[in-house]
Amino acid sequence: MNNTLKTETLQLRPIDRQDAQAVFEYRSDAETNQYQDFIPEKIKEVYEFIEDSAEEMNEAGTWFQLVIIHSESEQIIGDIGLHFLDDEQVEIGITLAKAFHNKSYATEAMQTIIDLLFLQLKKHRIIASTDPRNTASIRLLERLNFRKEAHFKESYLHNGEWLDDAQYGLLNSEWES
Repeated sequence: MNNTLKTETLQLRPIDRQDAQAVFEYRSDAETNQYQDFIPEKIKEVYEFIEDSAEEMNEAGTWFQLVIIHSESEQIIGDIGLHFLDDEQVEIGITLAKAFHNKSYATEAMQTIIDLLFLQLKKHRIIASTDPRNTASIRLLERLNFRKEAHFKESYLHNGEWLDDAQYGLLNSEWES
């Protein structure tokens, strides 16, 4: 994907090295991102995160990262990660800066990416995984018609603590209907 996706209020484009400082500013907020895997302590970690993102979208076995830009201010307000599990299934995740929570930006960005995945790339299934305590993410997924498919007890080791993992799924046929 070389082009920017545009919505009413947002732009989504592939992450780039020039985005490191903006991404570091919201990703390093440990309190806001308490349910995230990636909370950088140094900007060097963000550069590595960007380098690890696939250069091309839709390659099985890779993560492809996009930044979310508020069109009016041209400020990076978050990012969306796409993990292309295989040719038919994608895992999706989103992170937004705290100042942009509860303003419908996550829903708008996710709807745009889901449309891309299902309608253009013809994926069969999208999954999302979240900590069951992350009620904001669960509300977002349910708003987008994801269904809870599993709750794994203490299945995820994070910072030395075993955590539960809730998995949600959405089929292409459910999105089109």
